[in-house]
Amino acid sequence: MKTASAPELRAFMSVALRRQGVVGAIAPSSPALARALTAVVPTRGTPVVVELGPGTGPISEAIRERLAPGSRQLAVEIEPDLAAHLRRTKPWMETIQGDAADLGALLAGAGVERVDAVVSTLPWSLFPGERQERILGEVGRALAPWGAFTTVTYLHAVPLAGARALRRRLRSVFDEVLTTGPVWRNLPPGMAYVCRRPVTRV
Repeated sequence: MKTASAPELRAFMSVALRRQGVVGAIAPSSPALARALTAVVPTRGTPVVVELGPGTGPISEAIRERLAPGSRQLAVEIEPDLAAHLRRTKPWMETIQGDAADLGALLAGAGVERVDAVVSTLPWSLFPGERQERILGEVGRALAPWGAFTTVTYLHAVPLAGARALRRRLRSVFDEVLTTGPVWRNLPPGMAYVCRRPVTRV
């Protein structure tokens, strides 16, 4: 998988500098982190896969590499400039400009009832607890019973209270929460949470 191009870096930095409450990373995700996050994407059949917070699309490319023809790949991006960038540079992907907290409604508008995998690089540390719970609840309801959800955390944040609270919320929504990594070849080093079997109470 290729690394971020100069136009992608410019698009990322333009939004990151203007909207620090929207972009939580200091650089686009590396190919190594992308591989860790997308390992749950099915390589057979025609699954529906949703990406939350794609930014300039480095994870999108990794998802595309795993999908067979006939699959659906959707991306939900809240920042209008980044959504426009994705539509220009990745026309093969269905980019939806909207809020992940409204995931169910956004998917319904796209004619999607259930998804096989959700991959996220959302900046959880920037969200209050209530917003985290709402997004995770939306993910749990959108996933098929056999589906999987992956999201990123950064190594330096793992011991912090906010990261511990996120793990508790993940365990309240999913029956299984595993941690993979660390991925040292990322800035900053990251880890992936792999979550399966959404519980019915969400």
